Amino acid sequence: ETLQRIVSTLVNKNDEIHNFIDMLNHTISNVQVNSSNAISELDEEFDGLYSVLHEMKGSMANTIQQEEARKIQALQDQLSQCSRALESSEELLELAVQSLDIKNPVELLEATRQIKDSVTVASAFRLSLKPKVSDSMTHMMVDFALEKRMLQAVKFLPVPKAPEIDVAACLVSDNCITISWRMPEEDSRIDHFVLEYRKTNFDGLPRLKGEQRWELVDYIKATQYTLSGLKFDTKYMNLRVQACNKAVAGEYSDPVTLETKAFVFSLDSTSSHLNLKVEDTYVEWDPTGGKGQEKIKGKENKNRSNTASPKRSTNSPRALARGSRDRFAGESYTVLGDTAVESGQHYWEVRAQKDCKSYSVGVTYRNPGKFDQLGKTNSSWCIHINNWLQTTFSAKHNNKAKTLDIPVPDRIGIYCDFDRGQLSFYNASSKALLHTFRTKFTQPLLPGFMIWCGGLTVTTGLQVPSAVKTLQKSENGLGGSTSSLNNVA
Repeated sequence: ETLQRIVSTLVNKNDEIHNFIDMLNHTISNVQVNSSNAISELDEEFDGLYSVLHEMKGSMANTIQQEEARKIQALQDQLSQCSRALESSEELLELAVQSLDIKNPVELLEATRQIKDSVTVASAFRLSLKPKVSDSMTHMMVDFALEKRMLQAVKFLPVPKAPEIDVAACLVSDNCITISWRMPEEDSRIDHFVLEYRKTNFDGLPRLKGEQRWELVDYIKATQYTLSGLKFDTKYMNLRVQACNKAVAGEYSDPVTLETKAFVFSLDSTSSHLNLKVEDTYVEWDPTGGKGQEKIKGKENKNRSNTASPKRSTNSPRALARGSRDRFAGESYTVLGDTAVESGQHYWEVRAQKDCKSYSVGVTYRNPGKFDQLGKTNSSWCIHINNWLQTTFSAKHNNKAKTLDIPVPDRIGIYCDFDRGQLSFYNASSKALLHTFRTKFTQPLLPGFMIWCGGLTVTTGLQVPSAVKTLQKSENGLGGSTSSLNNVA
């Protein structure tokens, strides 16, 4: 026995080492890929920077050219004015020189007066002999000394540290997971967090082979997040978190593995009534199914009535759980779940179609008779809804019925506490208690469903709702009420 334990320990350790080697090889591959991606992103950033500088250079050069054109135009306008004034001044000067040759005093006086009047209004005397603009372009010069120092100081943006998941603050309840984490040190440049989660049936380190892919929740601003509406069809959930700043994402936190206790089963189509069409967690009344097959097979059905279905393997755990049995027949339009309840607390829900005429939901011991109906034997418990002509709602066990004077809910929740011998039915939406059976279960239980005209959808992978737990504690604390249909088996 000691050697067997040692061998078992070594096998587990070898499995963990193989898993770790796979993880290291996967990490090496990721390092190479991520390094190449980082270089590509660096090229893109510098190309973007070059593009911005090139655009700025073009814009600033264009501004200088516009200033040059403005100044030259102003100087050319001033030059034209001076040229015209000089031409006028030279004409007056020539006229004045000619006037000096006049001998007649009267004519000289008249010419002098005309020259004086012309000089008074001459444009040459109104000209400013100072350039309107200077030739300096120093106001268009730039100094990139500060920017150069800033560029020289550019370094890789610090990679955020891996967050630390606070396992004690994590909560798994009502098919929701609330996960909390913190940063090992304050980092004001954190922009958001990324949460990844993955279902698994292994409680150890996350494995690379045979695992489901990671599901991602991006752009989480807080350090807490709640995943809601989950179906817990595996035993555990792996979760990890990474912090991201504007440019880069940090390493993932050490993954945590949280247990997700829930009851998962499918409908056992191999033992359902021929008038029922079963698909995983959905069963539908099929009025032609049984008659058509009975007409075709005839005596073959009778000859095979005591023969186990070849579709059922006695090697599978679920086949062993339900045992070898024939299909339901007669008016027992029943299908069972393929997984037995043998201990603990379990919960599942059922929704009926609106046009469903009659259906029952409950539990039964394994291997009921092929003509047995739920609630009509001492080994089955159920609630029954009959919508034919008028609606009746009742709890049934051992062929006794108790009328439930309450509205029929759209969804019914079934709670089974095997160890305490308790089976309760709830309004799945409001969690109001509909009925409770109290007994002592002596055999494993199978979920049972009976339907006529319509369809039922079963929802599994559900945890016991916290509201139901609270009601159970209150009911058990007060001692509870005993139903007249209770049976000590």
